Amino acid sequence: MAVVYDPEHGLFTLKTKDTDYQMKVDELGYLLHLYYGSRTDQNMDYRLTFLDRGFSGNPAEKHLDKTYSLDTLPQEYPFKGTGDYRGIAFKMENADGAVSCDLRYLRHEIRDGKYSLNRLPSARGERTDYNGVSGGASAANVQTLVIVLADAVSGVEVELYYSVYEAENVITRAAKIRNGGADRVVIRRALSCCLDSLSGSYDLVHFHGRHTYEMQRERTPVGHAAVTIGSRRGTSSHQHNPAVILADHNATEESGAVTGCILSFSGSFLCEAEKDQFEQTRFLIGMNDEQLAYPLMPGEELEAPECILSYTKQGFRDLSLRFHDFLRAYVIRDPYGRKPHPVLINSWEAAYFDFDGETIVHLAEEAKDLGMDMVVMDDGWFGQRNDDLRALGDWTPNEEKLGCSLGELIRRIEEKGLKFGIWIEPEMVNEDSDLYRAHPDWALKVPGKAPVYARNQLVLDFSRKEVRDSIFNNIAKVLDQGHVSYVKWDMNRSVADVYSLEHVPGKVRYEYVAGVYAFLKALTERYPELIIEGCSGGGGRFDAGMLHYEPQIWASDNSDACDRVMIQYGLSYFYPSSTVGAHVSAVPNHQTGRITPLSTRGITAMAGTFGYELDPAKLTKEERDEIRTQIRDYKRFESLVREGDYYRLSDPFTDGISAWAFVSPDRCTALISYVCLENHGNMDVKYIRAAGLDPEQRYAVEAEGNILSGAALMEAGLPVLPPLMDYKAGQILLKAVGET
Repeated sequence: MAVVYDPEHGLFTLKTKDTDYQMKVDELGYLLHLYYGSRTDQNMDYRLTFLDRGFSGNPAEKHLDKTYSLDTLPQEYPFKGTGDYRGIAFKMENADGAVSCDLRYLRHEIRDGKYSLNRLPSARGERTDYNGVSGGASAANVQTLVIVLADAVSGVEVELYYSVYEAENVITRAAKIRNGGADRVVIRRALSCCLDSLSGSYDLVHFHGRHTYEMQRERTPVGHAAVTIGSRRGTSSHQHNPAVILADHNATEESGAVTGCILSFSGSFLCEAEKDQFEQTRFLIGMNDEQLAYPLMPGEELEAPECILSYTKQGFRDLSLRFHDFLRAYVIRDPYGRKPHPVLINSWEAAYFDFDGETIVHLAEEAKDLGMDMVVMDDGWFGQRNDDLRALGDWTPNEEKLGCSLGELIRRIEEKGLKFGIWIEPEMVNEDSDLYRAHPDWALKVPGKAPVYARNQLVLDFSRKEVRDSIFNNIAKVLDQGHVSYVKWDMNRSVADVYSLEHVPGKVRYEYVAGVYAFLKALTERYPELIIEGCSGGGGRFDAGMLHYEPQIWASDNSDACDRVMIQYGLSYFYPSSTVGAHVSAVPNHQTGRITPLSTRGITAMAGTFGYELDPAKLTKEERDEIRTQIRDYKRFESLVREGDYYRLSDPFTDGISAWAFVSPDRCTALISYVCLENHGNMDVKYIRAAGLDPEQRYAVEAEGNILSGAALMEAGLPVLPPLMDYKAGQILLKAVGET
């Protein structure tokens, strides 16, 4: 059994193959967190201690027992109103204005299968080995525990959901808050997860950044000053990713205890970690409560997002492999399944807004000659959209600019033997647009206040169904004009003016994100074969919530190869390479001005979905030949990149080289890639140690003729000679030839 209940001791234990997660309902009905770590098969409540702690308050039933305080005990879902002065997961305002509650155990249920959320995405309960394709599903050993906590005064109930994926060593968590009382209440905080650790010293490994430089790893010791990260931007943001790791101080890539958490939410989020006065560590994560004041009338409910948890003592590498496998099997919806994804060329850096239909057709001709499979028409195809100042929201093809209907353009592309893709930004509007002139109230704006602009655009109020439905119908009319295989969904600003004509301000941020999910759900249901690539100025909304609808996300608007190896290194801690939108762009790079070899740009992009952002007409014959070779190589390795295990083989921040590997599930094939980030006089030789191989196997090193044991490749490594050029890159293919 994955969920074990011990009624004698009030114990709940969630058991995966290698871990235990345990909590306890105590004598007062409070739900205490006992343990999350390696399997012990032990009642862990012996770890609880009861001491008289000054200035730590006592519940009414224990007011004469100074040794019992919720300010010192580890809790599963701490809330405001118990005398716990640490960070809390839940806070609500009662009808009389008092901010307080008292959540006690009411009941629980254990059932087979996975829970689901109504308005927010949640992981599937069946394993689908090839990214959600029907027919590939197999039953998983998943059990769900639901624990209901209730506040007797208000009638509010909090349902805590836990689903245990036993074989995958993963536990998912979510919560639903239901007003079972007679009066209105206001929810002011509803986080998804709390983990209390009674002992130990930890680092919070998180990933910060900015537009065009996302996912930069930072390791911060958790001390007595709270470490707080998150987003207030209405999206998960470029600045912080909603996926973090709580790691032992000594944890490394290959060893040490680490607990990872991925929040499946695409809006503002909050993560806090802090040591309390008694050296206990509390970790909290969930949607950000800034500007959250969500009213619940009797009978109404609010869902807190799902988070995905895993624990291992084998370091960051093992944690990443678990998350990659889980997201591929239970989260990502990929209509291509086992089929190779098309290699595409995007028109943006080739032409920006300066194109017509003939430009796109010529781009398709060039792409076909080079061996590509798809051409994507980026921004500028609709309304009077000849720059980024106007026409967002006017989703009608500009036939005068294109020189034909969109359907005719798609037909001409398909006659060249290529698929067709298109760019949209449905959540946005320009004031200089027909849509805004007709419906100025559809934009998020504060009455009587000039709006905050970004990229000269405003955010449409996707919390309102009539707004979503209108935009959806217009987008559908576009997609119905021909066979559109791919949509790049962009979102190029943060949310600043939080006001809606339909919802009180405290609901708007939540309802906006739920509205985006509703739109995406409708789009994928109407066009089940459509690939959607998510984008928010690149990686501004790269999160597991979006991966439920978008099987790949543009990792960054910065496609400079050297910056990209850093960005993709950060993403690899949580997200499989099949989700990482990565393309080869022209040099000097349009974001950094850096010049890197075409081979380096190609190898870097092969760690993702692979495509091109350049004008083929400007390439030399040698460059065109090299691109043909790159595409042949990528198609040769595509299944390995999509389905193989990913290993980080170096730390690009400290080693002067970025190296990574894809290893086939049977461990018979491995592709090692590297980029040299430093070049100095009389350089040292770098050695790349492989990973994931069978130590008993012998492997042929393609193009070198050597045959080496898996043990030697992993323990001693392969030499990379001094580069003698800036940003040299290479690939090493290993093929098993027999056991030693």
